[in-house]
Amino acid sequence: MDNEYADLNDIPGNIVIQPYMFEPPQRPNNQESSEESDNGDEDDQRDRRINTFWCECGACQSMRTLAECVCCAEMQAVNFIRESSDLECITHHQTFIDNCLNVRVLEVRLHDYIQREGPLDDNEPIHEVYRHIAYRRFVLWIWHKLGKGNRKVLPACVVSRIRQSFPSETYTGFQYPCPDS
Repeated sequence: MDNEYADLNDIPGNIVIQPYMFEPPQRPNNQESSEESDNGDEDDQRDRRINTFWCECGACQSMRTLAECVCCAEMQAVNFIRESSDLECITHHQTFIDNCLNVRVLEVRLHDYIQREGPLDDNEPIHEVYRHIAYRRFVLWIWHKLGKGNRKVLPACVVSRIRQSFPSETYTGFQYPCPDS
């Protein structure tokens, strides 16, 4: 072997390799307040529910769970449509406005919903039904048919805009399917 450093002892200089020396440092769990830290967002980045620093479209609101705190710009399928239409937020897209917020469109879809799900309870607020249909129409537009038990978290801006159009006293939020679904 003609390599001039055939033996490790012949390597010039003192190189001391320590375990994990090339790994990024771990953030401390008990970091000081954002005023005292070099990076003021570190505490907030651990829990997206505190604020909307993660929102790139400018229309998101903090949601109840971390899974729901996602912006339309963070979801590949949604972001593709948003960017190809040169929009700040998917909620500004005319297809979203026409199909998810238009009461007349949702009213027509309500008849199909009633045929599949059965008659509505007399006490069921129509805004809750319209909200449910609007969420389903958004999913259909972006991901097409998902199949039974296959659910997607919707961007916070979409959920917020639909809730603004069809308000309620309480909201369920995203739920993973039951194993029996």
